[in-house]
Amino acid sequence: MQARRASRELALILFSQFDKKIVEYSDQDFEEIILKSIRVLSNNSSDELKTAVSSLLDIKGYIEDYEANDVSNLERPIGVKDLPVQLPTTADMTEKIDSVLDVVEKAIFALEVAELAVLESQDEVKDYVIKIAKSFKSHCDEVDEQIQKYSKGWDINRLVKMDKDILRIAIIELLYINEAPMKVVVDEALELAKKYSTDDSSAFINGILAKVVSENGIV
Repeated sequence: MQARRASRELALILFSQFDKKIVEYSDQDFEEIILKSIRVLSNNSSDELKTAVSSLLDIKGYIEDYEANDVSNLERPIGVKDLPVQLPTTADMTEKIDSVLDVVEKAIFALEVAELAVLESQDEVKDYVIKIAKSFKSHCDEVDEQIQKYSKGWDINRLVKMDKDILRIAIIELLYINEAPMKVVVDEALELAKKYSTDDSSAFINGILAKVVSENGIV
């Protein structure tokens, strides 16, 4: 995970924790929220990994029991290694494979959180997160006006908060920070949408950002 990508993800976590007007937060508040969020995520990822291991052990136990209880093995002498047996129905195995995929997703999430926790301690990452937050604090009204303007009649207060925060971070980077290429900012906003929001979010966010880029002459 690259430093800037980690910064955007941490910024999204930071924005999700705001419980008062952005202008009321200090730089110290931003840092404390990031640290607390990472600790919560780390604890959650640890729990997810434990659940993943437990699920894998359950699946392994199911397969071992299925093999041991097959007629061909029940008739074998005690102490003799069981013979492999035919797998159960495709429906049964599909269910078990889905369970494994769920386990893998939990493990990947845990690893990503662990990487975020490591990167969070790096000045480059933390400084960029704070820069995004401070820029939004200074330009929050203008940023939300951009979102409202291009939302095709949607009331900004009724937008999915995750989508709104992803847009805020991207627009801040595009209009006020100007340190990353436009394509990188937009592409990573879409990746955040795919990872954290609804199925329709990517298309919605892409449409808004395309208009922001076009209307503001960003290249």
